Amino acid sequence: MTNERNTEAIKRLYSISEDIYNQLESGKIPKMVLPLRTKANIKFDNRSQVWTYGSLNGARTAKKVKGAMMLLRTSYMLELIQSMIESNKSSTLREAYYISEGWGKAKFHSQGESNLLAEDLEIVTSCLREDFKLRPEEDGARVIGDLNLIETDRKGKKKALNCRDDVGDSGYGIPYNVEKEKVELKSTSAKFVIAIETGGMFDRLVENGFDERNDGLLVHLKGQPARSTRRFIKRLNDELGLPVIVFTDGDPWSFRIYASVAYGAIKTAHLSEYLATPSAEYIGITASDIENYDLPTDKLSDVDIRALNAELKDPRFQTSFWKGEIELMLKLKKKAEQQALAKYGLDFVTDTYLPDKLNEFGILRN
Repeated sequence: MTNERNTEAIKRLYSISEDIYNQLESGKIPKMVLPLRTKANIKFDNRSQVWTYGSLNGARTAKKVKGAMMLLRTSYMLELIQSMIESNKSSTLREAYYISEGWGKAKFHSQGESNLLAEDLEIVTSCLREDFKLRPEEDGARVIGDLNLIETDRKGKKKALNCRDDVGDSGYGIPYNVEKEKVELKSTSAKFVIAIETGGMFDRLVENGFDERNDGLLVHLKGQPARSTRRFIKRLNDELGLPVIVFTDGDPWSFRIYASVAYGAIKTAHLSEYLATPSAEYIGITASDIENYDLPTDKLSDVDIRALNAELKDPRFQTSFWKGEIELMLKLKKKAEQQALAKYGLDFVTDTYLPDKLNEFGILRN
């Protein structure tokens, strides 16, 4: 089923082809202008609190063979996307890479090249790859809680469901496309969203009935969250006004998981307005928790230490809270997992730890 977003995507992609054709027709060497992907042109916007592209642009021109081949691949990709939209089919990014095997000399040499081209088309058109019928290999995360939504299936049929009453223990699976044409968010009694890094902790909260007892909506991030997961969380925050809390392990990589939810990532700087939730708060394991709760720990590796030192310079971690916790973790030389809280029993995380933390943010009040 083709929707307005798909139709608009075709229109904008066609304008790229038309521009290249017009350049050739007028005797010019064709080119496509794109924001530079250099570190110098990707900046953290302190006003919006997300990663954004700067004003520096570069040109992909046919003056050189490499540039000419990328323009040729672009033309093939445009044709593929149009064909998929018109036939109501989609492909994974991996499939798109293999499809290029039939493009002769224009085929991609690696999936990295095809992925970058998909991102380039997002940047040039201001559309999402989901509008192009391109999807990732990984599936979406899981949601449990009192959330009423309407999902349109692949045959165009709308289905209403509740993410607690109409799903099993695994919850509602977030699809790769979570735009309004696919998923309509209708209503919820939830007072907040808690995004959880690990499957084990997500299942613990579900089993303990944390969502029902505390009017919360649980989202499993599955480690580093997929774009669809971040977009879904963003929509819950924007459209339903739900505050977002991120609950992760206590290590530098988990801190970055929080940062990707809250502030976006360099790789998806062109999509920050769609994916980032700057108001998201961190409630995960901290170095202070390791001390205060005497948690079981693992020793920081050399790679962990380098990552923590890098985060001290990262604009996303410049608050006194983050600087203090990162410096304390470096001093302790220890990290801890969410499930280390089980030291105090299977109910401790839902009966004590999370309520105490949520009270600090004024989300739960005793």
